[in-house]
Amino acid sequence: MSKPLSELKIGVVGIPGKWSTEILADEIEALTGFRCVIDIEDVVADLSVPEVRYKDHILCEFDAIIIKKISQTYSPMVLDRLEILRFVECCGVQIFSNPAEIIRLVDRMSCTVSLAKAQIPMPETIITEDLDAAYQAVQRFGEVVLKPLFSTKARGMEILSCKTSEKKLKQQLRDYFTIHKFFYIQKKLKLPGHDMGLIFLGGEYKGAYARVGNGSSWNTTIHSGGKYAKVEPGEEIIEMARRAQAQFNLSYTTVDIAETDQGAVCFEVSAFGGFKGAQEGLGVNMAKQYAEYVVQQLQQSE
Repeated sequence: MSKPLSELKIGVVGIPGKWSTEILADEIEALTGFRCVIDIEDVVADLSVPEVRYKDHILCEFDAIIIKKISQTYSPMVLDRLEILRFVECCGVQIFSNPAEIIRLVDRMSCTVSLAKAQIPMPETIITEDLDAAYQAVQRFGEVVLKPLFSTKARGMEILSCKTSEKKLKQQLRDYFTIHKFFYIQKKLKLPGHDMGLIFLGGEYKGAYARVGNGSSWNTTIHSGGKYAKVEPGEEIIEMARRAQAQFNLSYTTVDIAETDQGAVCFEVSAFGGFKGAQEGLGVNMAKQYAEYVVQQLQQSE
């Protein structure tokens, strides 16, 4: 027999005070009457008990935890935080999405390799630690985007051009390597001024929104001044996004795809998936749908 909604304890791991975290917690509270936003920085895991505690809450006693956000920025530290939640999962708590799958996506390298193995179209990419190979990649592609292995919303990305003098270009590469310790180089493609986020909940396509650039930045992210709008991608693009997200067992995600002069390409599958694009671009409350999905999954598993 399913546990009554009023007895379900579902926590939301996120950034307290942030819109996407709070709106999801609001929707969970509306369904269950229980609200707990978990700041992962304040979680204590005592593996000798074993017990994972957040303030007055013992997380291993929850019915489920939804991972909305694990950090303001991506870094290797995020992987350690996810390992704590993987331990909570071992206690029998259902985690949405699966921490092991999120780990595969937080690192851009792992995501790229998985998409490449599945033959999902992507921008031409060179991954190396070799300075000369990185220099040759810039010469080959003409103009490239250097991407950190851990980043969101285009933070830390740099544009390099083969038109730069050899001395200056190699110095730019050295400076970048000093900070990031790896070269992840993608050919810069001509975009139509927007890209798309295709939304999937439990593997089911829910719609798409566009991020429209403001014309003053090379990327279309909202962080760089872009705006959300409604978009209706064709079946081929939807199917590409479906295959991309199917490589990862995610409860909720968005797949970033752009139409270029060389055809549609996939940039990434989001480790967490946002709500604001659906809200502002489509007028759809995906936080509410996600909360309902989690409750449904819990009830079906009992």
